[in-house]
Amino acid sequence: MQNKSALYLLIAANAVSGFAQGISMLAIPWYFSDILGASSTFGAIYGTATFLTLFWGLYVGTLVDRYPRKNIFLLISLFGALIIGSVAASGFYFGEIPVVLVGVVFCTTMFIYNVHYPTLYAFGQEITEKKNYGKINSIIEVQGQATSVLSGAFAAILITGVNQEFLSNIGLENLNISIKPWSLHKIFLMDACTYFLAFLLILMIKYTSVKKKIIDTGSIFQRLKQGAAFLKKTPLLFHFGISSYAIFAMLLIHIHQLMPIYVNNHLEGNSAIYAGAEMLYAMGALLSGIGIRWVFKKTNTIKAIIIMMVISLIVFELTAFTQSSAMLIFVCFVLGLTNAGTRILRITYLFNHIPNHIIGRAGSVFQTTNIMIRFAFITLFSLTFFAKGSNITWAYVISGIFIFISIFPLLIYYKKLINLKSDE
Repeated sequence: MQNKSALYLLIAANAVSGFAQGISMLAIPWYFSDILGASSTFGAIYGTATFLTLFWGLYVGTLVDRYPRKNIFLLISLFGALIIGSVAASGFYFGEIPVVLVGVVFCTTMFIYNVHYPTLYAFGQEITEKKNYGKINSIIEVQGQATSVLSGAFAAILITGVNQEFLSNIGLENLNISIKPWSLHKIFLMDACTYFLAFLLILMIKYTSVKKKIIDTGSIFQRLKQGAAFLKKTPLLFHFGISSYAIFAMLLIHIHQLMPIYVNNHLEGNSAIYAGAEMLYAMGALLSGIGIRWVFKKTNTIKAIIIMMVISLIVFELTAFTQSSAMLIFVCFVLGLTNAGTRILRITYLFNHIPNHIIGRAGSVFQTTNIMIRFAFITLFSLTFFAKGSNITWAYVISGIFIFISIFPLLIYYKKLINLKSDE
């Protein structure tokens, strides 16, 4: 495999920045839901951030295809270190962080996330031979989810703290350990430091493109049109890309918006349940990254994705009609399996059918459509109705129905998608 050291550094940088980022993205929704009792406020912030990424998402693909992917990584890592580091510094200076700056950190992380992953996968495709696409996507998924497992565990410790009650709940009552909960500005400082470390790791990357990159120097609008035009010529890829994104869309809403309210209002639980469920989700995704290609080695990609979408809609409905922290943890574990498995298979399928020089722009079309869908649901679930009592369960009913509807295009075009010729 060419560029092995470059891939290792890329994965290491992704792990470092993803660790503290994962803790921040768990801490912020819980802070609004449990500490401030302002779930609707967070819903408004999340909806606004998602709406803004709708426009930014269109532009990201043109950046990924136009500029060196290494340089993009360097810029977003430095940007994250400076913005989040500044917010952390204000917390140390004033003793607390104003709500608006907590919202800034969340929006900054979403902004970086929407640049990071399109760049990561395009970079991976650029420096990897075609025969290794599936392997590299699995490695990226395993690394990302292993990081999420660790960040989920640390989130439970840092948000809740560790005392005798906490240890008894996890069966370690004989230990005598005490850790005070971390304040948000300490968590944000750790986040900023890891972005800076990621910057240094990326700076060390040296690579040779497997295929010569074709750079389009046209205007942004022209480049956007070319991405849309490519998918217009291959509408099967458009249907596949949009439909296979359904689990991912509802999962993000589940983790960031619905689950804190579900744990707080429906289960009447604490942050340990929330962080524990997130950790089990990551463990499921980790297992999926390791074994998904082996499990479905005798099944075509389209059929495998349909199976995982059916499983996902079932567990969403289970969440709606049960009231058990154990069931929530099980559901999160299964969603980790299905979302990560679908993502690996979807990205590998797209890599095989979309040339590298246009992958960013084609991805922008999928991403923008997905953002529009998420924004619509986030706006809906921000209504005060869902924050009252156990009404949040209706959000899970609706999520399952959406995944059910998204399966139909894959069924309708099933044979054509299987037989679609790959890019040479």
